[in-house]
Amino acid sequence: MKSLSFKSAGYLLPVLFAFMTGCAIQPYDYTALKEAKPRSILVIPPVNNTVEVNAPYTFLSTISAPLAEKGYYVFPVAVIDQFMKQNGLPTPVEMNQVPLEKIREIIGPDAVLYVTIEDWGQQYQVISSRAVVSSRWRLVDARTGNLLWEGRAHAEESSNDGGGDLAVALIGALVEQIASTVSDKTPGLSRRANFNTIDNQHRGLLPGPYLKIPPQE
Repeated sequence: MKSLSFKSAGYLLPVLFAFMTGCAIQPYDYTALKEAKPRSILVIPPVNNTVEVNAPYTFLSTISAPLAEKGYYVFPVAVIDQFMKQNGLPTPVEMNQVPLEKIREIIGPDAVLYVTIEDWGQQYQVISSRAVVSSRWRLVDARTGNLLWEGRAHAEESSNDGGGDLAVALIGALVEQIASTVSDKTPGLSRRANFNTIDNQHRGLLPGPYLKIPPQE
């Protein structure tokens, strides 16, 4: 068997470097967001592609804080929801179909956040359970319709399997299911997913104009 010569290694190194570079996380292109410089964000109630009817409103209860802490003015989500319902738009699907120019004219946001919920709720197996929240986001310029930023929020939590002991696992699964009927894990998971998405080092939302920078000691 022939050994690898320094000459052949010299050909392989650039290829290996290119492969490693291609596998690295590519930074998000923030050109559109930097040019638009939105100050305010209106969150449209999410389109819900799951069977969990409360998912959109659980999500809405956990989105304002991370956006505000990132430095943006967020229109009160409950007020916007009620305003749209009172104006003949009873469902999130209908709310998401309102033309941007109409939203801009009546409410006046700089940007609109559209959300689609893909997975939500508690899922039970024989000896384990899994709570999950997953949604996709699109931040759009309310003036031009241009896409400013997009992201995906995902978080999940699974129960253990009892360390291989079937009896322990079955008892644990039963306790977990009973506890979950009393305590819904999705609000906490949604908060965590939203903060992680907005603060993501490579693809998070850029800081807004109202970001509070702590004083230097």
